[in-house]
Amino acid sequence: MSRIGKKQYALSAKVSAELKEGQVIVIGPKGTLEFPLDPAFGLRFEDSLVGIEITAVNSKRKDIKALFGLYGALLGNAVKGVSDGFSKKLNLVGVGYKAQIQGDKLILAIGYSHPVEFIIPSFLKVECPDQTTIVIHGMSKYEVGQFAANVRVVRPPEPYKGKGILYEGEKVRRKAGKSGKK
Repeated sequence: MSRIGKKQYALSAKVSAELKEGQVIVIGPKGTLEFPLDPAFGLRFEDSLVGIEITAVNSKRKDIKALFGLYGALLGNAVKGVSDGFSKKLNLVGVGYKAQIQGDKLILAIGYSHPVEFIIPSFLKVECPDQTTIVIHGMSKYEVGQFAANVRVVRPPEPYKGKGILYEGEKVRRKAGKSGKK
């Protein structure tokens, strides 16, 4: 069995979880997150802990073990998201690269002949503490990561000069140019 599936997550006084009509609903101070749960699984409550349990013991399905880990991870991310939230930090590396927020748009000047604009979804909070840093906050780990990936794909880091949009702490493996071949 999956170690992640067996893991139990602590529910604080402000966080609650319930299973209603095949949907797991987690409510906390930052909002509500929900995800579908396969009928072969259920929620297990012990004191202030919640976890996933397999309810269909005699199931012949081969994907039960994989789904056990998946639903355990989704539950853990939902509990953390509604209580603390998630964030990703992007750094713009390059001469003249800058980011700014105007209204509900993130505007990037990253070496193209035109600025690149992203509409910020209502469930995310995006801020630019300085011109070369973008910080994305939200409840859903998936939504935060997906928005960060969409921004990063516009100008991924390149290995020759190291320019591009990088995640915080990411190292670009540099290559020698044509003259480094000798």
